[in-house]
Amino acid sequence: MNKNDNIELKITACTAQGDGIGHHEGLTVFVPCTAAGDEAEVHILKVKGNCAFGKLNKISKPSPFRVEIDCPVYTRCGGCSFRHIGYESELKIKQTEVGEIMKRIGHIDTKPKPIIGAENPKRYRNKAQYPLSIDKGKLNIGFFAPHSHRVANCRDCLLQPEGFSDILGIFDKWIGKFGISVYDEQTHSGLLRHIYIRQARATGEKLVCAVINGDILPHSDELVSSLTKADSNIKGIVINVNKAQTNVILGKKCITLWGMDYITDILCSLKFRISPLSFYQVNSEQAERLYKKAEEYAALSNEDILLDLYCGAGTIGLSMAKSVRQVIGVEIIPEAVEDAKINARINNIENACFICADAANAAEQLKKEGVKPDVIVIDPPRKGCSPDLLSTIVEMNPERLVYISCDPATLARDCAILDTKGYKVKELTPVDMFPRTGHVETCVLMSRTGK
Repeated sequence: MNKNDNIELKITACTAQGDGIGHHEGLTVFVPCTAAGDEAEVHILKVKGNCAFGKLNKISKPSPFRVEIDCPVYTRCGGCSFRHIGYESELKIKQTEVGEIMKRIGHIDTKPKPIIGAENPKRYRNKAQYPLSIDKGKLNIGFFAPHSHRVANCRDCLLQPEGFSDILGIFDKWIGKFGISVYDEQTHSGLLRHIYIRQARATGEKLVCAVINGDILPHSDELVSSLTKADSNIKGIVINVNKAQTNVILGKKCITLWGMDYITDILCSLKFRISPLSFYQVNSEQAERLYKKAEEYAALSNEDILLDLYCGAGTIGLSMAKSVRQVIGVEIIPEAVEDAKINARINNIENACFICADAANAAEQLKKEGVKPDVIVIDPPRKGCSPDLLSTIVEMNPERLVYISCDPATLARDCAILDTKGYKVKELTPVDMFPRTGHVETCVLMSRTGK
């Protein structure tokens, strides 16, 4: 088989990223936008070692798991992976993925509990970050195409609330009217890098943020006027300054143009203040189910000390505060720590404190101070935990660890390390926080074995 061959291929499985898998002449062939059971004509794009990569030409016989694609930019946008497959099939793929990765990378043969799926896999996100570009004189606002920084124009994403597209339309008119330059990452020139919108599910409040490669946003009064007239739910309009030559979306400095620099949402019956830099789960409904599972695994008592590492705005720890003697939250982003403190105050929670520090350093300091948590909850970024943090956690000797992860591979790696140090996986449950995408969240209970 060679590049540019056209072959007939039977798709027998699907990857966690939504690519179909078939076999031809001893090679494994990966084909996006295909489903297990498809019979398809495939154009070979690349042959490498014992595998090949192809592009779908046409479906000869459709899979029973295939559904009609409902997004016009699905094949050009890098956001979704499963819009060509029914949602129940997607959940099965993700369930299988978590179990296989835990076994292959972590050597942990604990069968996952049934995945917690979403009631509605559409328009569930409460946050969107839209890059911009100019292509042949045309303004593109949308999302990056797969494996590139080419912007696929998409003003109404089916993962985002409907009102977000109206806000993008206002930005479009404002950019055109006043000649606002758009950032070019190749030359590091141009002003407007991203349009960033947050919305509180429970209250409907919106926060609009313009991420700029500069310190001043010209004609900002006109933008504020247009936005506030169009949408009464907009409670704040903010500039985020990001002049760094990196792929990081947000800088560290925010300037409020109008209104408040935060919005308020309700999660697990508590009020939460969310600022531009706060970590807050993007799927509020699924976050409540995830936190409920985490609390079940924590099995808390009113004499327990709970340590919440990577606590963000304090959502996990504060949702469990009623069940423990004390909550200690640790987060490295100062703005998020301030939000967490305010969130404790506005909910009249007096048994929670928050530390602004790197998780490993804070855990080490707490250990030196003799703090002995009964339960530790870890919710790290995609890269997982450092070896130093894992060692310190083990030295603190909690009865139980609850590990929440957005990446099964780093989760499996860290669980394998903890396993060698005396903490065993007792149970794990996948949670579909990100329907239609290739991502899955997992909640794991680990208990001390006595070693």
